[in-house]
Amino acid sequence: MSSREWLYGRNAVYEALAAKRRVAYRLLVAETAQPKGRLADLLHLAHQRELSIERVSKATLASIHPSHQGVALQVDSYPYADLEDILIGAAERSSPPFLLILDVLQDPQNVGSLLRTAEGVGIHGVLLPFRESVAITPAVVNASAGASEHLRIARSNLAQAIQELKQRNVWVVGLEDTPEAQPIEKLAFKGGLALVVGGEGSGMRPLVRRSCDLLVRLPMKGKIHSYNAAVAGSIALFFAALARGEFSSLQT
Repeated sequence: MSSREWLYGRNAVYEALAAKRRVAYRLLVAETAQPKGRLADLLHLAHQRELSIERVSKATLASIHPSHQGVALQVDSYPYADLEDILIGAAERSSPPFLLILDVLQDPQNVGSLLRTAEGVGIHGVLLPFRESVAITPAVVNASAGASEHLRIARSNLAQAIQELKQRNVWVVGLEDTPEAQPIEKLAFKGGLALVVGGEGSGMRPLVRRSCDLLVRLPMKGKIHSYNAAVAGSIALFFAALARGEFSSLQT
């Protein structure tokens, strides 16, 4: 039997209901909340799914999470995919695979921000390691504004997954701020691509780094010579998406 958890925040709850990938059991709504805007939208989805709505006190919602925004949804735990699911999804879209690999990121806010960007640029899937990394928790779902609910996300042995991707003609590109890394703006990303973003502070683990086909770095002109993991990864994702022609209408 699948374990259950509480999602919170209006965007996270709305996207979970819209994606229809999880069984929803209970929807709690603050008794003082007015059905306007995003709340009205998610209540409409709840009615479509014939989900009962329970009006409760803010104290009840705060016991689930302080940042509840007046709603909480009880659902099954996150439905992870596997690498094959991701590659099949890319084939169904008649597109070379485009993946994001997150190597031991531990901050839910960083992971959520990267998932939000990944969904926005059309990533086919995301790989996380089994250990030493944040999972797709309610905090990550909330930080991603619910983008996680629309993504195929797999947990795997990253070194093995990278080797499998290479066998499928997917280039594995590591993001790193080192002199030997090539400027990302000078590269043409054509065909299959997997972008690797390393953990906060420590970067990519040595085995994952050695498994990359090449390393790239971001351009910088300021006095502070670093971006955090979420910002760096998001910029790199957009560079890669542009080079792949994901936003061809912007390049005409």
